[in-house]
Amino acid sequence: MSEMQENQGENIKEKNHIIEIEKRDVALEDVAKKAIQICVKSFGLLCGWLGRAESNGHVKLVAYFPKEASSLKQVALRWGEIELSHGLAGKAIKSGKPQICQDIKACPSYLPWKGFVTELGIKSFVAIPLIGNGRAFGSINLYSNKIGYFTDSIMTSLQNYVGIFSFILKYSNLYDSTNKHLNRLKALRNIDMAISTGSGIKLVYYVALEETIKQLGADAAAILSYDPHAQSLKIAATYGFEANNLEGFCVSIENTIEGKVLKKHEIIHIPDLRAISPFDSSSIDFYLEEGFRSYYGAPLTARGERLGVLQVFFRKPLTGGEEWVNFFEALAGQISLGIDNAKLVDDLWNRNLELFNAYNETIAGWGKALSLKEDETAGHSERVTKLTVEIARRMGIKNPDLVHIERGAYLHDIGKIGVPDSILLKKGKLTEEEWEIMKKHPEYAFEMLSPITYLNKSIDIPYCHHERWNGTGYPRGLKGKQIPLSARIFAVVDVWDALTSDRPYRKAWPKEKAIEYIKEQKGKHFDPGVVNVFITIIEGQE
Repeated sequence: MSEMQENQGENIKEKNHIIEIEKRDVALEDVAKKAIQICVKSFGLLCGWLGRAESNGHVKLVAYFPKEASSLKQVALRWGEIELSHGLAGKAIKSGKPQICQDIKACPSYLPWKGFVTELGIKSFVAIPLIGNGRAFGSINLYSNKIGYFTDSIMTSLQNYVGIFSFILKYSNLYDSTNKHLNRLKALRNIDMAISTGSGIKLVYYVALEETIKQLGADAAAILSYDPHAQSLKIAATYGFEANNLEGFCVSIENTIEGKVLKKHEIIHIPDLRAISPFDSSSIDFYLEEGFRSYYGAPLTARGERLGVLQVFFRKPLTGGEEWVNFFEALAGQISLGIDNAKLVDDLWNRNLELFNAYNETIAGWGKALSLKEDETAGHSERVTKLTVEIARRMGIKNPDLVHIERGAYLHDIGKIGVPDSILLKKGKLTEEEWEIMKKHPEYAFEMLSPITYLNKSIDIPYCHHERWNGTGYPRGLKGKQIPLSARIFAVVDVWDALTSDRPYRKAWPKEKAIEYIKEQKGKHFDPGVVNVFITIIEGQE
């Protein structure tokens, strides 16, 4: 079989491979690798690479073949201008026409690549533009070890191949672009989800920085929060730094890159951090020690308020295109929303906490004021509240019900505010009529507390702690488990504290005598189950 017939056979096989690419491969990088491999193998070339024209004027290497030609990764070209110093690949993309060098040593652009060319044994070179929708979006660049290799017939065949690859690659590029947009939308959605869960600003920071690194291809990122009172920026979260424990470190807004971003209220790009003097930014030495070369900083703002700065760092020079910068700005906007939302939640939480504390202090104050008015022993309200909560816990009651029980215990006799002082403070025995008035204080408590939503679930003790297990109590004569459990618990505690405390009309009972009385009233005045738990606690204290 002749060499020409063998080549034709190989060409048929490779064209079949092209069809397979169209059917199976979608990702741009996969298609590019196969395209370069087919060209190099089909035409007996040394090596080749495929470059994509970036919007910033650079040509990005997407794939090369064979793997031994890894030095091709050194290729760094521009296509935005057509000077020869930018190479044939740049000229091919700019002009939309193939660029051929039949003797590479005779090309003006040879000298910068002398070592590279000598290492691979390259003698001739061609750059063929990839055309889609009437414009070049990249180039296929092929190298031969023969001078004058790229004849008219070879170029016709190559251009046919590249024409097919252009179509497939344009489709793959569209797929990659769509995929990238979907991933970026997903990233913004992930940050939004972190915000909406209300799990706290730390989670928002973590998700935001993770997505920033992933989507922007950065080596590190940081969020700094602005303190208007201290006129400084504090590192709130970092990702990708070699140094540890950076959170909380403060950065001045004077003579720093970060401060410039905050003050100018715009995205700032520094292509080479080495060009920044330590006198112009106190943090530059640290960034250089981390090995960073390129920097982008975006202000974080919400509702006209400066919140901080989002920074991304690269250990290799990078100039993001318009689309990249727009997404960086979108990330900064989403992070700003998260910080603002967290601040609102924190403010609301702090206000609720202040209100909660004010309510509790008011409740405690009411209880103490009533104790003083009745001349009760010091600490009565605190003692009965503590023991009531302990019994309730032992009986399986959990928060938030324990909180309601605690409030109810503090307010157990709040209804006595409605009893005239002539009756409430009377030293002698009450008349039958006076006693009937005194017995109304649980009803007064209900009338006072029921309109207060905050205390709705704390009413049971003030309203029902004078009810008795056998139904002989007041104000409603409830019996057994008709009486709320919290009131049954408190009834035992209240009588116990009264019996074991000195009063103006009698001395405190010994504990043994008081315990015997409580046991005697089991099933009469008190819930037997509550008494059992109460005795266990009291005897355990001795």
